[in-house]
Amino acid sequence: MIKNRTAQLIFQTVYCTLGLVGCVACLGIFDNINLIRWDFYVHFTNISNFLCIAVMLIALIQTAKKDGDSYVSAVPLLKFIGMLGILLTFLVFNIMLAGAEGRDVQANWRVGSLIFHVTLPILYIADWFLFYERKKCKWYYPIASIAFPLAYVIFLLIQAIILKFDSSILIPTTSTPLIYPYFFVNLETQGVGGVFMWIGILTVAFVAVGFIFFGLDKLGKKSASK
Repeated sequence: MIKNRTAQLIFQTVYCTLGLVGCVACLGIFDNINLIRWDFYVHFTNISNFLCIAVMLIALIQTAKKDGDSYVSAVPLLKFIGMLGILLTFLVFNIMLAGAEGRDVQANWRVGSLIFHVTLPILYIADWFLFYERKKCKWYYPIASIAFPLAYVIFLLIQAIILKFDSSILIPTTSTPLIYPYFFVNLETQGVGGVFMWIGILTVAFVAVGFIFFGLDKLGKKSASK
């Protein structure tokens, strides 16, 4: 782990700068500056990245204010939740969505897609390993983290109710219904049972990965104490 304040400032500044570029890209400005994407809020990719950018900005402010070298310790629970959320974004996109049937593969290479699906997830997790203070990860962090993806699913359900489950409203430039931005939450194709199955699978995976990181944190504690 690195205590060096200068290294932390450089890393956090680079991350936040890339995050700003990604936020601009998710609005579609790089594709058509005259046509702002209004659907950015429905994508878990964007929401998870927004959370991680906010956490990194808080860490940057903390690092800028401190006088000497020390580990980063800002908002450890939010840091942990963001790490699981961004890892879920990384894995689901690159394993399940990037090569999905009907997807324009060229879209995977756009600036916003590369930043939000690959670059920032890798950097965010690397930040936890490189700079973050150990002994901050509590046993309940993996369980508490479930609230993040479940809140997103509830949000999608509320939106679907408001829009009266009208799947004819599409995400701009795609054939994907606005109320079902991902296939595994599509009630029409997966059915209620299928959606609950996917939610269960992703929830279990979310918690399992959370406890893996919890275990890594404990290993870090043992190593540091020797």
